[in-house]
Amino acid sequence: MRLTRDGTTLLVVDVQERLFPAMDADHREEVVRNIKILTTTARLLGLPAIVTEQYPKGLGHTLRELRETLPAQVEAIPKVTFSCAGVEAVRAGLAASGAQRVVIVGIEAHVSVLMSAIDLLAEGYAVHVAADAVTSRTQANWRLAMDLLRQAGVVVTSTESVLFQLLGEGDTEEFRVLARLIR
Repeated sequence: MRLTRDGTTLLVVDVQERLFPAMDADHREEVVRNIKILTTTARLLGLPAIVTEQYPKGLGHTLRELRETLPAQVEAIPKVTFSCAGVEAVRAGLAASGAQRVVIVGIEAHVSVLMSAIDLLAEGYAVHVAADAVTSRTQANWRLAMDLLRQAGVVVTSTESVLFQLLGEGDTEEFRVLARLIR
């Protein structure tokens, strides 16, 4: 259940230009803020990150404000399957990163996030979903997804919990930089 830097990969699922505006308006700003905190954390701590885009030809690309916070070498992986685990490039990226644990953020909680989490669990990964960094078009679908994720054995957590677990200690320059993001 505990996250450590070694063996943890961040998976950013389908936060795209034409898809994101359809998400629950009351939570969009918070979700983007929290995803940016975790992508920045991944960049500063040197964690591997994988980004997917569902049918980018129709739904556009990852939000620019998120792309700017990702490590420079990260390129979005296009997909048409809802589960990221159904994409060879994602599976190869996880294997190449040495991932044992996957932190998932993105949209939609009850579709691609849920299906990816369950499939990655089945493949032997420890899966953590930052509940405040995922959303759906409705809160009912988000709540249902959180319940199903817990039932499946996914660790449902928060952005700050992920951040502090990965930091591990407070007397570092990394802590000082990242702590400013959550104030």
